[in-house]
Amino acid sequence: MTRQHIRRILASGGALLAIGTTLAGCGGDDPSATESPEAKTTPESELAALVPDSIASDGKIRVGTDASYAPNEFLDADGKTVIGMDVELFDAIAGKLDLDVEWVPSAFGDIIPAIQSGKYEAGVSSFTINAERMEQTQMIAYFNSPIQWVTTKGNPKKVDIDNACGLTIGVQKDTIEVPDLQERSKKCEAAGEPAITINQYPGQDTVTTNVVTGKEDAMTADLPIAVYAVEQTGGKLELLGEPYGNAPYGIAVNKDETEFAEAIQKATQAIIEDGTYADILGKWGNDKGAVTAEQVQVNPSTP
Repeated sequence: MTRQHIRRILASGGALLAIGTTLAGCGGDDPSATESPEAKTTPESELAALVPDSIASDGKIRVGTDASYAPNEFLDADGKTVIGMDVELFDAIAGKLDLDVEWVPSAFGDIIPAIQSGKYEAGVSSFTINAERMEQTQMIAYFNSPIQWVTTKGNPKKVDIDNACGLTIGVQKDTIEVPDLQERSKKCEAAGEPAITINQYPGQDTVTTNVVTGKEDAMTADLPIAVYAVEQTGGKLELLGEPYGNAPYGIAVNKDETEFAEAIQKATQAIIEDGTYADILGKWGNDKGAVTAEQVQVNPSTP
């Protein structure tokens, strides 16, 4: 897929609305699983041998993902095929393990419970690694992203990141940006200022659309998502201020699947070492979030 093709998929705020409508039909209670059309990496027998038989027996990994978080994971123009940076990265990882990937669109907050229940064998959805998630799953680090604010072009509401008291800010539910906004709102109230109205939505596509249409004064998201939203909305949005913080992303697997987690760790290191990782990040414009092979750890310590 070329960069030009990617741009055509979300070329306007109207396209974002259309994708939000499509996702509502494809995700949730009765999601339709798809396989990515991207080419896979060449299997490595030593890595494939690390995959537990319970995972390898059917030759595929069933993965839950919130397909509204472009450019990391989102629906292609056909409304059903899941594509994106994370998709290509994990397809490459699975290829090293001699496994196919079955991508299943799901609500973001439903993915980890589905991993715990065994419905999904992995979750790949820009999950920020934190203590709570590491208590629920095994998490394998693969990318880093700070938080970025976005507002309507020209910032007509004069949004100030350090003083957003009384404003309405959109955010995707269950993301790391929610507690950040909640803490900022508490500081507003402690200073005698009105709280921040924090509107949480199941999908990032809805958040972005609401900023474009003026329903929200601004939004916060991971840096790749914020940059992509600005690019795809034809100049209707702009980045606000500088990115801050550090949100390490992790691939999630069942808490009991220690061997599987280690297999994914080593396969991730392999795609970094052979250059596949850098090629994928470069294609999606996310080079700055790259990690080294040594930083790919299972349940790493977090700040």
